[in-house]
Amino acid sequence: MTVCATEITTNTALPDPEIPEVPELPDSPGAPEGPAPAPALAVSADGAYAARLAGEGEARYPERWTLGGPEPYAVPLPLAQPEEADSEVLALADGQVLIHRRVADRHEFSLLYPSGAASGPRTGEFRLGAVDAEEGLRVRLLPPSPDGCGAFALAVGAGESTVWRVAGGSGGPERVAVVPGRCSGGVWLDRTGRLLALDREADGRTKAVAVDLGRGGVVSPLLQIAEDSDDRLLLAAPDSGLLLIRSDAPGEPRLGWGVLGSERPVRFPECLRLEDAHPFAVQPGQVLMPETCGVALRLGDGGLALWRPADRYVFRLGAPQGWLGSGLWTPDGRLCLPYATPGVPCGVVSLSQPAAPPPPVRVDPPPAPRPVPLQQAPLG
Repeated sequence: MTVCATEITTNTALPDPEIPEVPELPDSPGAPEGPAPAPALAVSADGAYAARLAGEGEARYPERWTLGGPEPYAVPLPLAQPEEADSEVLALADGQVLIHRRVADRHEFSLLYPSGAASGPRTGEFRLGAVDAEEGLRVRLLPPSPDGCGAFALAVGAGESTVWRVAGGSGGPERVAVVPGRCSGGVWLDRTGRLLALDREADGRTKAVAVDLGRGGVVSPLLQIAEDSDDRLLLAAPDSGLLLIRSDAPGEPRLGWGVLGSERPVRFPECLRLEDAHPFAVQPGQVLMPETCGVALRLGDGGLALWRPADRYVFRLGAPQGWLGSGLWTPDGRLCLPYATPGVPCGVVSLSQPAAPPPPVRVDPPPAPRPVPLQQAPLG
């Protein structure tokens, strides 16, 4: 599974083409200004549900979005006590919402779900258990498991990192892997939720490794672009094998792409030399065709961009007002972006990947006239 490179390939691209901006939504003044917000909505693995921590200040509460129906709608899931601003939520494929809270010296996990009652809708809670908060231990939820049912958390200590299954197991939180070193990131490499990629810091370098949760957490190298480079995995498309990578192997941290299991070097296109760009969604269903996968990037100025490896172009777009920083691709190539505004508290705008402009036509100069031999030169 190692993506190795004895050389670094860079692609030179033509300037970004001019394309129309995203149509403004109703009551929208245009794209927001300022830095790109962190993703505020966590979409489930199958795209049917999403969850976020809604509200402001000390009046926070979980909110579940249903995206799989004819129209998106949101269901608030408040409890008797407001949630802390640092609580995390994750939507599962069955419609339940996993919440992670820090309570005193523990990290607690629960499942929330809407529960009808005679007095009106209310929130049901099923407590899953807790992980002790040791000194210096940081715990956060990992991206949704591809199987849609399980959920995992990463606990990072001083010298090792532990992967916990916090939902979908036999009981409470279950330790499934222990990885030496301090880990970050978290990208699923398959559709079954068995292979997890983590960015491990060891000996002063950060390299992405693959953790086999089905074999007790066996660790194997994943990215080895250069011996002295920091190589992180940002996103992966299991169907096509496309990998989105950030590495300083070219001399500075840059976005690049490679193919899982390929012996070809990682490429760092010039068009991806964007300041503060973060890929957040990859088009699924492109079996063995990584060059045709659409990739969505969140830009530091609050906008977004679309890109395909085959095009070597970046299409810059204005983000809809109230965009929550996340989204998902459909197999037919449409990007769905959730947003929330005072007028539309739960909305989704759908975009299509623009067609790549045709390459510039090369116009050769007219051929120079051939000299005519003197004896054949016309007279007069």
